[in-house]
Parts: sequence; C-alpha cells; structure tokens
Amino acid sequence: MLLTTDGRPLYILRLGHMDTKGLVRALGEESLLRHVLSINEEGLRRCEENTKVFGRPISCWTCLVDLEGLNMRHLWRPGVKALLRIIEVVEANYPETLGRLLILRAPRVFPVLWTLVSPFIDENTRKKFLIYAGNDYQGPGGLVDYIDKEIIPDFLGGECMCEVPEGGLVPKSLYRTAEELENDEIRLWTETIYQSASIFKGAPHELLIEIIDASSVITWDFDVCKGDVIFNIYHSKRAPQPPRKDPLATHGITSPAGNNVQLIDKSWLLGQDYSMVESPLTCKEGESVQGSHVTRWPGFYILQWKFHSMPACATTNLPRVDDVLATLQVSSHKCKVMYYTEVLGSEDFR
Repeated sequence: MLLTTDGRPLYILRLGHMDTKGLVRALGEESLLRHVLSINEEGLRRCEENTKVFGRPISCWTCLVDLEGLNMRHLWRPGVKALLRIIEVVEANYPETLGRLLILRAPRVFPVLWTLVSPFIDENTRKKFLIYAGNDYQGPGGLVDYIDKEIIPDFLGGECMCEVPEGGLVPKSLYRTAEELENDEIRLWTETIYQSASIFKGAPHELLIEIIDASSVITWDFDVCKGDVIFNIYHSKRAPQPPRKDPLATHGITSPAGNNVQLIDKSWLLGQDYSMVESPLTCKEGESVQGSHVTRWPGFYILQWKFHSMPACATTNLPRVDDVLATLQVSSHKCKVMYYTEVLGSEDFR
C-alpha cells in the first residue's frame, strides 16, 4: 500500500484487468472473501502505523479502482453475486474504514454494474465515491488533489513505475469442478439463472428474445461443456412458430435430446424471412464466451448454438484422420452448453 496526501494508506485495484470469472471458478467465493478480509486487516494495521508516524489519528484508507478494460465478462452473474456478498461482509465488519473510493476510467458498461451493486452499499459509503470517466481524472479535481504525483502509477500518467506484471486469464486447468464449487455453496451450474442445452448434428438449440425498443442490448454468457459449437444471432420481423412439444414428455419419458429447442422453420429463407446480425462464432470445447449485441431494430432475435462439423480435406473432400479421431470424442455427435442471457435497456448501457 502507498500513501495519499493526507497520510491514509492507498490500495490500488485494477478491476478491469481481473479475470473475475476465472478467479471465482478457480478459488471459490469463500477464498475470495478471505483474501478481501485480509486486505482490510492489512489496511487497519497500516492505519495504526501511520497514526504513530504522523502523530495524529488515521483510521481509514483510500481505495483506487481502475476500470480500464471492464466489459461484459465482468458482469458474469455469479461473480457479481460474490462481489455483493463481499460488500455486505466488509460493511458489517469494517464500518467507516473506507475514507475515499476513487473510480477511474469508467467505461460505458459501468452504469450497469453500478445499478447492480449500489443498492447494497450504505448511503454514507456511497458519498465517499468519486467516479471519473475517460481521462477526467487527469484534470483539476482529479487524482492530484488526493494523491501526490510521485506515487500515482505510471499507467495512470503518474511518476511511480509499476513493475507488477499483469496476471491475464486464469488457466481453465485450475478451474474447480462444479461438485467442488457446490460443496462451497456456490452453485454456479445449478442456479436457475443458467440453462443447459444439448446440440446435435442437424439439431441446433435456439433461444427466442423479443425486442420492443431498438438499441436494446442482448448480453450472453455461456460455457461450452462438450464438443465444438457455432454461435449465431438472427433477426426476424415475425415470430417463429412455437416449438413442438416432445411427445415423450407427455408420458413422463425424458427425450434423448434433452433440452433442445428449434425455432427457425425449415421453410424460412435466410435473407428473406430472417437475417444474420452477427458473424458466426466458432467456440471450442471448454471455452467460456461472453458478449453483447446492440439491436438495431425491434422484432424477434434468435440465438442459436449449432453443432460444428469438422471440415473435409480440401483436395480429396474426405475427412482427415485427425478429424475422424476428433469426431469420435463427441459421443453421438452431441454438444452441450450452459448459458445465461439478459436484455439491457439502452439507457443502462451508455
């Protein structure tokens, strides 16, 4: 920790560069909470030390949060849930220890995050927040009013060289299994906000989203649990017919297709009855994908997860040996995804 101009300890958090989903999946909510509590204990210890050094009471610290790089990935719901619990525990056990919170380089998705977390923050604490968009923090009333120039980090235009390397993404090999996470009461996969879907060769899974107001934002977060898929987004002015009910389900028998819904009628023509609004995205097994689409028109949007077939050899039009071996790893040509989607109003996404 560094010091502010009034002798308070300074803690710097580059939240926009953190892999929040990777941290939650690898460590679990409890471990993250323990880490945050240890930081608060360190802050209290530094306050005691500075009280002796400056000869006056110093009982709180300053936190600087750099949001450069913040995007929809950071709005992953289990991660936000973990953040809300951390805020609740810290406010209950360390009241009035935060002197000031400087939020810098807030991007356009910040209002969405703020809408989610601000109701859980005490009103007196919210008054200590100073939020700067873009490079506003560099002008009058910015960082130099609270932190000496020589200890402002170089990545914020200051003179203090920051030699701490950026961590990057948490390797998926370090992710804990769903069972391990459930044992920590973090039900990432079993929470109702996430849906599961099976995708088969010739039978994609499709999700219908009706948009009333143009410029709304469709957001998604999904994990490819098995196989490779192609993710598409389509738009249509007319609603597709409701999916046919599985006749087996009426007799209490589970269909081998599991949760698989197809909405696009086979008689529909691409470019005439419906249109593609995003380029197809190929997603490999084990990948986590987050993204958003700003809608241009009202109507019906269809999110589609499609089985990814291996390409044939260009010269012989026959599959390659590696391709054949890869297809054998996907039993019955089946893929599986876990997904969550949400529609945000345009006013919340500026």
